[in-house]
Amino acid sequence: MRDLDNSIRGLLRGFGLRFPVGVRGQLCALVRELIDGNPVLVEAIAPLLAARDAISDQFTYLDKRVRDRARGDKVCRQLMSVPGVGAVIAMTFRAAIDDPARFRSSKTVGASFGLTPRRYQSGETDRSGSITKAGDANVRCALYQAAHVMMVRTTKWTPLKAWAMRVAARRGAKRAKVALARKLAVIMHRMWIDGTEFRSA
Repeated sequence: MRDLDNSIRGLLRGFGLRFPVGVRGQLCALVRELIDGNPVLVEAIAPLLAARDAISDQFTYLDKRVRDRARGDKVCRQLMSVPGVGAVIAMTFRAAIDDPARFRSSKTVGASFGLTPRRYQSGETDRSGSITKAGDANVRCALYQAAHVMMVRTTKWTPLKAWAMRVAARRGAKRAKVALARKLAVIMHRMWIDGTEFRSA
């Protein structure tokens, strides 16, 4: 869809027209208004808009199926009680863990998805580097995204968010999000084991 948008943007720019922005769900209709009366642009852009409409319809259909599936699953509903965790993140985490009992401790979950710092030890040298990036990259990405949403988009303050913001003030936002993602992995696994929902206080 992004590639189609870029193609449409380039064609409009060639005719001195500006691509509409910030019009979620109305973009195709606005572009059709812009090109109305210009047969060259209509012939060039109409097929792109038709393809974009088809992709958008399929995305909406798949998104609804994922949300319905997540709402119908008890574990996913528990996980989605965590601020920043939506249907896709909950299902990704659930599918990757599969059986929570295979982790002897919740503290090891973050490490299994490569969210712990890599350590270098030699003689008297002992330093930590970037994260190991071990395990499933999709889960690591999902947890990082949940951490980003909690820190940037979620308006409700919780002790967990406050902790992450303090880490960000000391170490920077990127490291804080990684640390929060690691903590979320531990919390979500423990919630699953205990059968509880997220408590903000």
